[in-house]
Amino acid sequence: MKISVFGLGYVGCVSLGCLSKNGHEVIGVDINPLKVDLINRGLPTIVEKDIDQIIKQEFNKGKISATVSASEAIKATTLSIICVGTPSSPHGHLNLNFIYKTAEQIGEALKEKEDFHVVVIRSTVLPGTNQKIGEIIESFSGKKRGEGFSVVSNPEFLREGSAVKDYYSPAVTVIGGDHNEALETVSSLYKDLGSPIEITGIEEAEIIKYVNNSFHALKISFANEVGNICKSLNIDSHNVMEIFCKDTHLNISPVYFKPGFAYGGSCLPKDLKGLVTLAHDQYLSTPVLNAIHESNENQKRIAFELINRTGKRNIALMGLSFKEGTDDLRYSPSVDISEKLIGKGFKLSIYDNNVHMSKLVGANKQFIDQHLPHLSELITNDPKLALEDADIVLINHKNFDPKPYMDLLSKKDILIDLVRIPELETLPNYVGLCW
Repeated sequence: MKISVFGLGYVGCVSLGCLSKNGHEVIGVDINPLKVDLINRGLPTIVEKDIDQIIKQEFNKGKISATVSASEAIKATTLSIICVGTPSSPHGHLNLNFIYKTAEQIGEALKEKEDFHVVVIRSTVLPGTNQKIGEIIESFSGKKRGEGFSVVSNPEFLREGSAVKDYYSPAVTVIGGDHNEALETVSSLYKDLGSPIEITGIEEAEIIKYVNNSFHALKISFANEVGNICKSLNIDSHNVMEIFCKDTHLNISPVYFKPGFAYGGSCLPKDLKGLVTLAHDQYLSTPVLNAIHESNENQKRIAFELINRTGKRNIALMGLSFKEGTDDLRYSPSVDISEKLIGKGFKLSIYDNNVHMSKLVGANKQFIDQHLPHLSELITNDPKLALEDADIVLINHKNFDPKPYMDLLSKKDILIDLVRIPELETLPNYVGLCW
């Protein structure tokens, strides 16, 4: 395939070399004539392991060239990859001037071209940028998106120092678009890499790089705070984290990575508070650990506001314990939100197939007597009874089976799902907590 790469910085130079090594004929485009000259002499524009050899080798084969002319590159290629920089301001906002200017240049060049053209955004951009790029190209080319061209999002996950290795061995390749043929064309660039290709919506593809890197930053900060606590206690933090990483059931796994409601129970809140207090007693600052509780409380506030904004007062709560499969009500976020709703004058009817008043004993009973002393008047053993008079249905347990009640559920003013039950998403009154 004949490909043009816009932007000959870090991502552009690596893409240029690796694409050509994969058998494609690649033209680099940059407004900086010095970068263009380097490529046209078989030299890389960056310092990166292995890329100098690749650029030299592919240049000698006649598969690499560069130009300052966007028009020249567009006319000679069928697919263009945008790799220009998207620097951020001191306040965190992206400067998209370079990428918008590139879109204008591509649009101008497409005005003179009859063939369908695929534009790929490799630069790191926020959701909505793909749509804006398409509008700019439409405006400058006079062509319609989906007819004369397509814009596909294909974020890069290259790390400095291992970019070539990362290019050829990605954990996953993410491609987002709205044109099937364009998606197939872009997918073909990666089909021989042996890694999974995820075809997704445009905005999911745009945001994933930010999600990835934010989590990577969180991992580093979490490990550093654990290290600081361990050092203050003369504990080997590296050994602790090595043991931590051996747990691939919970710690290093997909578990808990589904957006939903707040955590609760007798362990997580207690142990987090214990570690934060330990750090405080050692005169240590742990801003990441400190923020976890506030983030959890915020998720409860979001759920409450979602209910409060409806203006309705009768609520059916499906699931009271902190998770399905247990009757443990201690520090359950559902108990917290129930307590708040009752305090604000809402009427509650609660169903939980694991919670029976006659079986509540010990700390569990003591907790509920303190927070929901009138639970016996609110709870029912029949889900239909809980649902009948409700205006709002709040679902907090994944094991709730909605199939027998779909007709009843569809007639409610609003159905708020805290755990994401797929069968409910078809109902017109359905609202997900954070999806």
